[in-house]
Amino acid sequence: MKAVLFSSRAWLALTLLLAASTVRAEPARYELDPSHLVVGFLVEHIGYAKVQGMFRTARGSYRFDEATGALSDVRVEVDTASVFSNHTKRDDHLKGPVFLNSAEHPKMVFTASSAKRTGDRTFEIAGQLQLIGKTQPVTLQATWNKSADSPIGTGPLGGKPYVMGVSARGVFKRSAYGMNYAVANGWVGDEVHMLIEFEAVRQ
Repeated sequence: MKAVLFSSRAWLALTLLLAASTVRAEPARYELDPSHLVVGFLVEHIGYAKVQGMFRTARGSYRFDEATGALSDVRVEVDTASVFSNHTKRDDHLKGPVFLNSAEHPKMVFTASSAKRTGDRTFEIAGQLQLIGKTQPVTLQATWNKSADSPIGTGPLGGKPYVMGVSARGVFKRSAYGMNYAVANGWVGDEVHMLIEFEAVRQ
């Protein structure tokens, strides 16, 4: 009788332990903090230097399991009309039909279903970039900078927010999307270097 009771208790403890492990392994959802989010770009100008710009309005989310390093459900959505390069006429040109065509295509969206961990804190995120009505593969190289309770702000459930910081880089050719303005004469570079810096709050 004692052996049966012991076995039952042991089985119950094991079941609870496995259940707890399953809960801990569940990837947490993170939302990008708009006040700590930079989506920038660099494009060469007639070979002299690169023009740097950014998008002032963007949002996004993903799922991440710190224990396993599993990253999934990545989505970053950018408002193309929010482009800013510190020059009003150039910004209007960028919003126009030969570049971003913001009137007809107000969103630029990067998505990825998963990622490959390449180091202790580095990831290769092979995803898809939707831009001016076309979708092409784009790969981001990302670095997980830090995860910790933030000393500022309030989390979604109260208390201190748990924040993850990431730096990501990628390159794509705008001609792949049919954005061919000034590519042939070399006035505007074909390669667009993407820079993404963000803090994301665990939900």
